[in-house]
Amino acid sequence: MTFFQLQLKPLTVEQLDAVVELDRLCLGGLWTMEGYRRELDSPNSELLVLSIPGQSHLLGVGCFWAILEEAHITILAVHPNYHGQGLGKLLLSALLARAGQRGLERATLEVRTSNAVALGLYEKFGFKVAGSRPKYYQNPAEDALILWRSGLQYPSFAQEVAQWQAEAAARLKEYHWHWSETIREVRSPKNP
Repeated sequence: MTFFQLQLKPLTVEQLDAVVELDRLCLGGLWTMEGYRRELDSPNSELLVLSIPGQSHLLGVGCFWAILEEAHITILAVHPNYHGQGLGKLLLSALLARAGQRGLERATLEVRTSNAVALGLYEKFGFKVAGSRPKYYQNPAEDALILWRSGLQYPSFAQEVAQWQAEAAARLKEYHWHWSETIREVRSPKNP
């Protein structure tokens, strides 16, 4: 049985074209090249990508902004050809782990009210509905739910992250992905 290696690393300048293409495919062009470049330069932004070593295209992208004690998750996207394989769970666990490592206390995000798959994932990670934003999304127009998750500095949070990673690794293995890194190895060049 052949397994394919996955890399979970901070976005690099060399991957800007690939991340813009992934954004266009998954999010309809939410951010431009300049937007991603600003994120790379911002010390308050954590931008992670999933890729296969030696290939130029990306499988997934996740980003959060560190704002006071909060990780505001701005992007979590997986290439449509790889949905349901555990990549979203891996990205979300990595983002939350990095938020905890930065000393952030809680996380928040917005999600389309109709996105049942994403809502299910966020619920598994302890996110709760805190409110809504009418007509937040365009094309098509739709309300967003505001989700919150606290406790990133609780002693039990590291155990939760380890459990999420184990679940993601098991799911990835079913699809012949190999990922052996630990969250502690995911480092931003801005925050070693």
